Amino acid sequence: MHSTVRIALLVAALLALALAVGFFLQETWATRIWPVPSGALSNTFVASILAAIGTPIIWIALFGETRAIAGGAVNLVVANGAMGVAAYMFIRRGGPPALLPFAAFATVLAVGCIGLFIYSQRFAFLDTRPTPRWVRFSFGLFAVTLLLTASALIVVYPDIFPWPLSRENSIFYGSIFLGNMCYFIYGIVYPYWGNAKGQLLAFLAYDLVLIVPFAHRFATVPPEMLLSLTVYTAVISYSGVLAIFFLFLYPQTRLRLWDSREKPEPAEASAIEM
Repeated sequence: MHSTVRIALLVAALLALALAVGFFLQETWATRIWPVPSGALSNTFVASILAAIGTPIIWIALFGETRAIAGGAVNLVVANGAMGVAAYMFIRRGGPPALLPFAAFATVLAVGCIGLFIYSQRFAFLDTRPTPRWVRFSFGLFAVTLLLTASALIVVYPDIFPWPLSRENSIFYGSIFLGNMCYFIYGIVYPYWGNAKGQLLAFLAYDLVLIVPFAHRFATVPPEMLLSLTVYTAVISYSGVLAIFFLFLYPQTRLRLWDSREKPEPAEASAIEM
């Protein structure tokens, strides 16, 4: 990876993580960036998405797994493209002025990520061990779940999230989930461990931000949102355990300093088909 690209990725990741902290702490300097009114739980959700963006970028930059940029780029192209289109539609219907810079930024970011995707195609994955079968199965499960959830959010079906959402936020969050779905599909299409680590790191960061606020939400959740909260908490709990096991505990796949630099021995590669 060229040093300029590495530095740019690290700067982008640190900016995303700084914004994640700001949204999580409900700091005005961060939350005012969001173009429509949002409550504390919505700000926490945005923090989880920003953390999920920044964490794998740091891993990619540090370990030089340049091809892994592609999955995240596809995610951001879809999510930001859809949010940009939605924001422009809200503006045409008399939405708040803050939607215009948000729409412009989302569009520029989507175009920039198309460039990143094209750039990443020049490289091959460094860690070509096959993604474990159970991880591939889980990615398929996540993709289906995200598609169903995104569709319901985009049509503004009520009580999909375990807190009230405005029409605008429902559509924006549905757009984000569409991008996330594409990220996991990319992990299925290219089932290399050098690719899957990014998805698992992103999901783990997302889970760690949300799990405590969701656990506290059980004490106050309205009855009609209890099912949503239960399912959502179960999904992030499962994905968190999956990520922790394969990234840090399972001997054949746990992160090491050499993970993105050296090929494993043949016996180790075969053992990974768990």
